[in-house]
Amino acid sequence: MESKKEKGVEITYMNLQSLVEKATQIEHSTVAVAAAGDKEVLGAVAMAVEKKMAEFLLYGDKEEILSLMKEVAPQLQSHSNIKIKHAFSPQKAAELAVKAVKENEADALMKGNVPTAVILKAVLNKEWGLRTGSVLSHVAAFEVTGFDRLTFITDAAMNIAPDLQQKAQIIENAVGVARSIGISHPKVAPIAAVEVVNPSMQATVDAASLTMMNQRGQIRHCVVDGPLALDNAVSHHAAEHKGIESEVAGQADILLVPNIETGNALYKSLIYFAKAKVGAVIAGAKAPIVLTSRADSAESKLYSLALAICSASYK
Repeated sequence: MESKKEKGVEITYMNLQSLVEKATQIEHSTVAVAAAGDKEVLGAVAMAVEKKMAEFLLYGDKEEILSLMKEVAPQLQSHSNIKIKHAFSPQKAAELAVKAVKENEADALMKGNVPTAVILKAVLNKEWGLRTGSVLSHVAAFEVTGFDRLTFITDAAMNIAPDLQQKAQIIENAVGVARSIGISHPKVAPIAAVEVVNPSMQATVDAASLTMMNQRGQIRHCVVDGPLALDNAVSHHAAEHKGIESEVAGQADILLVPNIETGNALYKSLIYFAKAKVGAVIAGAKAPIVLTSRADSAESKLYSLALAICSASYK
């Protein structure tokens, strides 16, 4: 991470590789992987172990994990930072991995070859899960060519149509993740189709309310300003062209989307059209959760692990 002063304002430059480097500097991190019998997951684990990023507890069918490990990363078979814990089913693997985090044997949880619904059911178990009373939300850190900083998008995967209070909690989750990687006072833009309040467009009404909540100290450790259209949130030129002056316009660190459809489309557009790199976690539980899809590359899973490790270490 590198920073400089420009017009009296500290600007931080960060990419996902610097995030990996930051994670390697955090001592004694352990990740519990639920149903670790997956080539891409083991590939990410191998990359993380090679960089001395963390230790891993791998839960799942031991024979399957060892077989895949031999094929993908044979160096892991006898590595001191790897422990394989046998589980007779994906459901049991999810339960054991969650319990490891609950009992402070691990600092973060990672989804392996197990359905998302299964691992979330374990996370939300009332007896031994990772509930905190907060909303769980997806926080993605994007490295986009042409931008000199990471851009966070939330929530593209968990909350379908969050109400005002849920949006406030989603912001708080994202702010915590951003602060964990060194963005001490992130700028948050609640995104809408326009940058003015229109009573017929709920996203603009919520954005204005979130801005006021921030100004009154109800949402802390950040600056929120909205509604802002996407172009005004990320482009100084677009904001100046429309005469928008604020701390957030043109330099948003966090983009709060109004619903899951908007977030999902923006997330996938950045990956497939802009060829952006991404790391993501689920925040709001007792510990961060790496909940990547099977389509994600080992590199993307590594970035997500780095984000989770940084987030877990932040107090």
